[in-house]
Amino acid sequence: MTDVLTPTFRVVHANLPPASLYEAAVRNAEGVISADGALVVETGTHTGRSPKDKFIVDEPSTSAHVWWGEINQPVSEERYDALRARVMEHLREREVFVQDCFVGADPAHRRSLRVTTETAWASLFAEDLFIRPSAEEHARFEPDFLVFDAASLRADPRRDGTRTETFIFVHLQRREILIGGTSYAGEIKKSVFSVMNYLLPDEGVLPMHCSANVGEHGDVAIFFGLSGTGKTSLSADPERTLIGDDEHGWGENGIFNFEGGCYAKMIRLSPTAEPDIYAATRRFGTILENVVVDPVTRELDLDSEAKTENTRGAYPLHFIRNASETGRAGQPSNVIFLTADAFGVLPPISRISAPQAMYHFISGYTAKVAGTEVGVTEPTATFSTCFGAPFMPRHPGEYAKLLGERIERYGVRTWLINTGWTGGPYGVGHRISIAHTRAMVRAALAGDLEGVPMAADPIFGLQVPSACPGVPDEVLQPRSTWSDPAAYDVQARKLARMFVENFRTFADGVSPEILAAAPSIE
Repeated sequence: MTDVLTPTFRVVHANLPPASLYEAAVRNAEGVISADGALVVETGTHTGRSPKDKFIVDEPSTSAHVWWGEINQPVSEERYDALRARVMEHLREREVFVQDCFVGADPAHRRSLRVTTETAWASLFAEDLFIRPSAEEHARFEPDFLVFDAASLRADPRRDGTRTETFIFVHLQRREILIGGTSYAGEIKKSVFSVMNYLLPDEGVLPMHCSANVGEHGDVAIFFGLSGTGKTSLSADPERTLIGDDEHGWGENGIFNFEGGCYAKMIRLSPTAEPDIYAATRRFGTILENVVVDPVTRELDLDSEAKTENTRGAYPLHFIRNASETGRAGQPSNVIFLTADAFGVLPPISRISAPQAMYHFISGYTAKVAGTEVGVTEPTATFSTCFGAPFMPRHPGEYAKLLGERIERYGVRTWLINTGWTGGPYGVGHRISIAHTRAMVRAALAGDLEGVPMAADPIFGLQVPSACPGVPDEVLQPRSTWSDPAAYDVQARKLARMFVENFRTFADGVSPEILAAAPSIE
């Protein structure tokens, strides 16, 4: 690192352990300690990410490789430098906290990261979420890139070229990130993920927004899926080891976790359905964001959405009993794409080809149910390319190509699993049984569907098995679950047209084989 990238601050607390960060957070009135030991904080007006406030510096060495648009918005180097100067001035006037950590469990692709924050709890967030260096590694630590989190600094849109007072500026060439105008700690995690998503393809590594686990015989499974599709729940199988729940790389050495922690939704968390995550809310070292806590007893109310439905918990990965100690595993045997189809037309499980896998990977489809108006039952299609559009700086075709190459090279089985509705759309049908979904996932991973006769879905071209252990045969065929098959046909073609229309954005950057994997709209 050059001197310009390693500023000097007046008061610096470097690499404090969790207990010391707790003390600082309480001393500075940043949060309170719950009855069972978690640190409970509030993030103010921002209780989630601000993707429309993220900008990437448009500079010569990286500009041609960025897929510019609504997600990857450009900002000039001049404006970046001006705002950076203000961030440095802002932090120099304050007590700051620094955490040195790693991103990437595979040493061949690991990056060293220095996170500077103006609050102790945000520093603990970095300590929880990223990989913690050993004492020896701390002694010779040199950061590859830097994050400056000036949460209380507000941008001036007219002067700084921002949309609001909130800003997330990413300089890929300098490997720097500036954050301000928001206290939501998820911006730290996801902006670092964005940088890794830019860097790793040049090293032949596919960066992925997914969860991953591994069986006792070394069989690795990857789960892609947007919020609400079951990605965390289905990968947290007590019979398999959890590699990680959110961000991974897939390279020549296999799968590796980017992180050393988890950042899970807390709302209505069940001690029965998710016992390990629930237990983490009762542990010292966990941060709980915007969770309601009794001011006297300090007991938690995980069911309350009084502050936000997006209540969050950050905790080290080792708080999960069956978590991998290395964050690494071999080459995957199965890739699963999860979708919660509220239109009720996609099969609950289907085998897909490599081109279809790339098509669905780029599409990143799920569906959300209608709003709160009485009587409105029309679902809304949601497409988030690569199942993580806000974090993907390159053209989706680049990531899809890497995925396809790996699927072919390692003979990976690929599946599309619908955890959404059956028997009709939302408001008419019902949610597919989680017990049936678990049975389908386990059957796919165990190879129990090999040799089972499969039939092609006439609209989506998916190979649907005729039978699956633990699942009634009629459940597997979505059209047969509808009381009006003709209505199913109308709804299925409607969704197919949505897929095709959404994919027009990516058509110029993908192969003919991927384009041919589109649903039929005839």
